[in-house]
Amino acid sequence: EVQLVESGGGLVQAGGSLRLSCAASGFTFDEYNRGWFRQAPGKEREGVACISNSDGTTYYADSVQGRFTISSDNAKNTVSLQMHSLKPEDTAVYYCATVFACGRLIPDYWGPGTQVTVSS
Repeated sequence: EVQLVESGGGLVQAGGSLRLSCAASGFTFDEYNRGWFRQAPGKEREGVACISNSDGTTYYADSVQGRFTISSDNAKNTVSLQMHSLKPEDTAVYYCATVFACGRLIPDYWGPGTQVTVSS
């Protein structure tokens, strides 16, 4: 069964850090572009970060550039998102996904998500 499962979300104070992980099963994750997306209540889904399957190039939304880092552990079939200097506006459900093209951050298949809440 093809599956993506996110973990690591939670409640953190502004300025804090969290590390999200996404475990893939049923397929080889690094054969695909892999990304993180988020959706806050009442807002559209936003692409946050992506890592290319071809050469590992990373892409970030302007809103998280310099604060978030996406990485991949191919041996574990996982991708992670390290988040620093969190802000209340980072509060959202975060989803990992396979991505059609990193430059356009268009998701293909995604997991159920994990909630990140940043308190002020």
